[in-house]
Amino acid sequence: MTAEESPGGNVPGAVPALALGTFAVGTDAFVVAGFLPELAADLGVSTATAGQAVTVFAAAYALLSPLLATLAARLPRRRLLVGALLGLGAANLVSALAPDFAVLLASRVAAAAAAAAFTPNAGAIAAFLARPERRARALATVVGGLTAATALGVPLGGLAGQWTGWRWALGAVAALALLVAAAVAVLLPYLPGNPRVPLRARLAVLRRPAVRAVLPLTVLGMAAAYTVYAYSVPALAAVGLSARGTAWVLGLYGVGAVLGNLGAGLATDRLGGVRVLGVGYAVLAVGLAGLGGLAASGTRAPALVGLLAVAWGAGSWCQTPPQQHRLIAAAPGEAPLVVALNSSAIYTGIGAGTLIGGLAERSGAAVMFATAAGLALAALAYLSLTAGERATA
Repeated sequence: MTAEESPGGNVPGAVPALALGTFAVGTDAFVVAGFLPELAADLGVSTATAGQAVTVFAAAYALLSPLLATLAARLPRRRLLVGALLGLGAANLVSALAPDFAVLLASRVAAAAAAAAFTPNAGAIAAFLARPERRARALATVVGGLTAATALGVPLGGLAGQWTGWRWALGAVAALALLVAAAVAVLLPYLPGNPRVPLRARLAVLRRPAVRAVLPLTVLGMAAAYTVYAYSVPALAAVGLSARGTAWVLGLYGVGAVLGNLGAGLATDRLGGVRVLGVGYAVLAVGLAGLGGLAASGTRAPALVGLLAVAWGAGSWCQTPPQQHRLIAAAPGEAPLVVALNSSAIYTGIGAGTLIGGLAERSGAAVMFATAAGLALAALAYLSLTAGERATA
């Protein structure tokens, strides 16, 4: 099953079902940011240490994604996706009941394994089902599940964590994953697996200059986007927001994420990925630098914080559709693999950004925002240096 073998039309309900699945995965990946201080206090660790729950999830996802793409290659796609969602639900139940931080971390690794089995295959199947001229939009719809999770899942998770406790919030994520598993089982058509190819042979795609150029950009861009995100509650407190105000601003971040993702999908089909990414990294740098300036000066401007949060979200989540589109164009016969590699790069960037943010958090919110803005500018510079790489070796 490759992008070149697309049937030329969508199967009704299939792509929205996949988007619901990525919504469940995205909620699980990012919901911890909404109640990080409460989780840290309950389990007796510092906020910076608790943030490593995000890092561990991201690192496990990045390592497991290409391995699972190889090991599960022959499984029918529907069986694989439903099994992954069931595993995600079970892992979140363990997280919700975790008696200590070590058990929580172990359950986050299990959840990452389930997410790594689901997300890349969901993106590849969406590309397979769409006509070539609508492929970027189909990818944006599936990635839209992740951005919707930042718009709705994370702020609601934060509010649930404040009202009912973080354990109930993770229990709700588990229930969501199980419900979506049922929906995917009903709506996704039967699709066979792929021939099993050794991991070494699969990774041969990295010999292509365009693939080698695109993947580091994903890491750098997502590191910029997530240096502050896991620590957004204390970081936004530094610009004068209460816990409730932070939830609203994270909601505005999510609105920006949805707009950035959908807009990038449409614009990439018309303008190409490089132009879209250039604008996106510039917007991301401006949003983060502006928030850093407010934190450094002590200025209280809630409306401006909300506007900058929209820019932060839009710049963060406009990256994935054009990056995936560029990779599929570079290796159309290896669409599932390059999407899996891009997912690994995304979570490598999230993990690296969270780790950098944990170190910068000791120096204050202004330093965290400035560091993230610097990474966004580095991504823009890297894009300008590598945009001309050719797809063939």
